Amino acid sequence: MSDHDVHDAVEEFLREADDAYGEYEQGYTDADATLRRLETAIEALRTATEE
Repeated sequence: MSDHDVHDAVEEFLREADDAYGEYEQGYTDADATLRRLETAIEALRTATEE
């Protein structure tokens, strides 16, 4: 995986994490749903960086 690909994967993770946190802060989702969303984003980042 190139440095550019890693950078893109990290950027995508940060966008997803920011969105999940923002929706939680605004009261759109509960803590459990937010954690599941973050777990999915973490797994996607792991998968992307292991390729």
